Amino acid sequence: MTLILVALVIFVLLSVSAVFSAAETALTGASRARMHQLEREGDPAARRVNRLIDDQETMIGSVLLGNNLINILATALVTEVINKSIPGAWGAALATGLMTVLVLVYAEVLPKTLAIGRPDDTSRLLSAPTLIMVRVFGPVIGAIQGGIRRSLRLFGFEVSPEADASDAQDEIRGAVEYHHSEGLVEGSDRRMIGGVLDLADMDVSEVMIHRRNISMLDADLPPRELIDQALNAPYTRLPIYQGEQDNVIGVMHARDLARAVSAVRGDVDQLDLLSVAREPWFIPDTTNLKDQLQAFLKRKSHFALIVDEYGALQGLVTLEDILEEIVGEIEDEHDATVEGVRKQPDGSAHVDGVVTIRDLNRAMDWDLPDDDAVTVAGLVIHEAQTIPEAGQTFIFHGHRFQVLRRQRNQITALRVSPPLEAPNA
Repeated sequence: MTLILVALVIFVLLSVSAVFSAAETALTGASRARMHQLEREGDPAARRVNRLIDDQETMIGSVLLGNNLINILATALVTEVINKSIPGAWGAALATGLMTVLVLVYAEVLPKTLAIGRPDDTSRLLSAPTLIMVRVFGPVIGAIQGGIRRSLRLFGFEVSPEADASDAQDEIRGAVEYHHSEGLVEGSDRRMIGGVLDLADMDVSEVMIHRRNISMLDADLPPRELIDQALNAPYTRLPIYQGEQDNVIGVMHARDLARAVSAVRGDVDQLDLLSVAREPWFIPDTTNLKDQLQAFLKRKSHFALIVDEYGALQGLVTLEDILEEIVGEIEDEHDATVEGVRKQPDGSAHVDGVVTIRDLNRAMDWDLPDDDAVTVAGLVIHEAQTIPEAGQTFIFHGHRFQVLRRQRNQITALRVSPPLEAPNA
């Protein structure tokens, strides 16, 4: 009868140990995003899971402490029973071997395997007993953690419980990349999510329309000629300069111009175009895209001129330019089609030098770095440390770059190969 009672107690102890082993695995693997969503929907189990995850160090410490106490107690009971029949070292060895198998299989591997398969459901199911365990052992774990941190400081290590600010973004990127590799996230969705996360790391100078490509109006032109230029331009907003192009004095909006022409009943010679123009908005070229997007929304404006530290005009950026970094190229019936990337049958691409690296990566699904250069021509010049001649070929970042055309100091066309196969080791 005593043996049966001891066996029952050991079974109960191993069952409790299995529960907390499963809880530890499930709570560390549960989806925080799903738990927060369920909590917002009023799920009390999800609320308990979030409380445990928020102080994960205390939760894991409490579960490990409780688990160790239970396993040691079960081992001691088995050793006591076996020593009555087989005293001495052989009895202790037999008890150790038996409990090692029982604990490993039934209290560790089996429950953790089940928890790995369904971490969200398991964590919600076991959140209540785990929370009780944390309340019981939490003060002890807190004292232990304090002693550990003080000991580590003696050796120059500082342990901070707060996560780095970039951890959340890295976790999102990692999850998206993983699910994309598994075929669960489409490439377009992956690029859009990556584009949103990249906004804070990119400056407006990386997406701006360069000053050489800006359509501008000369304020000294006769009103009729200036109106003709504005109506023939493919854009609704055009900067107006006086004297030099750096001297931008206003921005003409096609809708404002149409209203002004209607007001003078077609007698455009009486029209004072500068009174119709809006005040230009200048921003520094170091503004990041996330801040500029928020500024566009706050000012309810879609158009800004970019200047460098000396006040010289560098280009312009629009709300559409920033949105295109997220969703890809946006075209309407008035957009001029720019054949900047021309795919070839062999998988290579003929690329205009002014095409940005990000646009080339999007078009070809490549992964060329854009940390040191904005355009493809800039990348070649940066890597070659010179301005190459037409016909020269370079290999870097796993691609072959051949310069097709060069005009003065500008690379205007290149041929970029698909990723080259790595040589056999």
